[in-house]
Amino acid sequence: MKILPAIDLINGKCVRLYQGDFSKTTEVASDPIKQLQTFIEDGAEIVHIVDLDGARDHQARQYDLIQTLCQQSSVPIQVGGGIRSMDTVEQLIEAGADRLVLGTAAIEDQDFLKEALAKYPKQIVVGIDAKNGKVATHGWETVSELDYIDFAKKMEALGVQTIVFTDISKDGTMTGPNVDQLVALNNAVSCKIVASGGIKDNQDIETLAKEGIAEAIVGKAIYQGKVTLKGARQS
Repeated sequence: MKILPAIDLINGKCVRLYQGDFSKTTEVASDPIKQLQTFIEDGAEIVHIVDLDGARDHQARQYDLIQTLCQQSSVPIQVGGGIRSMDTVEQLIEAGADRLVLGTAAIEDQDFLKEALAKYPKQIVVGIDAKNGKVATHGWETVSELDYIDFAKKMEALGVQTIVFTDISKDGTMTGPNVDQLVALNNAVSCKIVASGGIKDNQDIETLAKEGIAEAIVGKAIYQGKVTLKGARQS
């Protein structure tokens, strides 16, 4: 099991949201570069960065900061947040990102998704963010009628190799991940599944590892010391 410590960026600061609500934002670190180095020193094998400004407004994308983080990092960087065009994909790859998480665009623009997969098959990851089993888009502000497993099967058929699954109702709550939905998803497709949302401690990591989940993104719990990277490597 690999843990991906999360750095969510708003206006150059590290923040955490509660259930994807931009009005419920808590700053957890003022210096993302220092936070990245701390995660690497603690043993992170890959780091997850979300450009929340870019998720809401493409013009506000934090390219320069993301490029600096990629240049400073000695481990792979996964980037997400409003990636909806090949221009953005190219800029982030050139900035040094190793994996890119596509969310809304994977649903609304399959031509773009197919083009991105054709050019960067291993770098493109699809993020499935769900509320009550239905896929959400646009920074989690819009919930569709699309079932998350049905959507995952479509993504697998297109050649997607890795899926990040987030239960929005769990995100930022530290009440534990939605294990049932993660297991159902893992059983339904052959893609590598990355768990996200609600992880509260190392026991959750052990539970997910036993269920065959390959990776887990952890935010609030890792900032509070409830989840440790060393504990994850032993899972």
